[in-house]
Amino acid sequence: MKAVQIVNPHEMRVVDIDKPVLGVGEVMVKIEYVGFCGSDLNTFLGRNPMVNLPIIPGHEVGAVIEKIGEGVPEGFTKGMNVTLNPYTNCGKCASCRNGRVNACEHNETLGVQRNGVMCQYAVLPWQKIIPAEGISSRTCALIEPMSVGFHAVSRAQVIDNEFVMVVGCGMVGLGAVIRASQRGASVIAVDIDDEKLALAKRIGAAYTVNSMTENVHERIQSITGGFGVDVVIEAVGSPATYVMAVEEVSFTGRVTYIGYSKTEVSFQTKLFVQKELDIRGSRNALPADFRAVINYLKAGNCPVDELISNETGPDGAFDAMKEWASNPGKVFRILVKF
Repeated sequence: MKAVQIVNPHEMRVVDIDKPVLGVGEVMVKIEYVGFCGSDLNTFLGRNPMVNLPIIPGHEVGAVIEKIGEGVPEGFTKGMNVTLNPYTNCGKCASCRNGRVNACEHNETLGVQRNGVMCQYAVLPWQKIIPAEGISSRTCALIEPMSVGFHAVSRAQVIDNEFVMVVGCGMVGLGAVIRASQRGASVIAVDIDDEKLALAKRIGAAYTVNSMTENVHERIQSITGGFGVDVVIEAVGSPATYVMAVEEVSFTGRVTYIGYSKTEVSFQTKLFVQKELDIRGSRNALPADFRAVINYLKAGNCPVDELISNETGPDGAFDAMKEWASNPGKVFRILVKF
């Protein structure tokens, strides 16, 4: 069967691999759409230290159940639209013991620490198959990245009557905008691209700030009456936005980081103490986050077509990735269709 493989930095090809064999307790799915994510871009550019090349990318999936193995419980049927939970958990580490399996110390995400599913068929344990009836397989490919943003909002414990600043309006950041606005917060979206900010406003942001053309601090102070924001969710992963989060959050506020900087970050650590901040990380997503995204998408209010920047087949994946690498700020999601 066909698969897309990143061979070396800046080198991608279509390869033939064996079709997987269905086992006990497993489900075979026919892959219909797979999204390229930021980790795939970093792998392509040679900036992902967690990847051993060559690797098949892909963990943002829209698929259809093809076959069901023995020992799979009821509730899964052939032809059902599904997405996949792409993470593993060992069940023994501190995170797993505490019920936070999304942050398993030994997690292996599809397409990162192990081969992904940018191919025609995949076999996974039934526990990793997430039914998404009522949602097209194309839209299903957006569920995983959006769920990462939803999870960050849960980590930040966002409630109504709060100002929440979301820094970065890519797919994950937009997920955070949606979820925070669902919870009744007043969301301030920050990005350097006016088109992304306009979309953020359409899906729930009350305010937008272009950090390239506006003074972020002055705008935040004006919007919040001089208090600063109650919560910052950082979805970029740059030193500048890491520092911005701590500076713009209010006294006794909460900062949740999704992105991680590839270089060291210098903080005025006195702000941690003076403001008595809660600073948290947010990694991957939990099953409840996937379900919340599915419920949101079923409502039909998501501008799905605006979130899909490009759609191509396996043979066009290399060109699509090169185009993204040349202008990363203008892409939400690239989908590869099988």
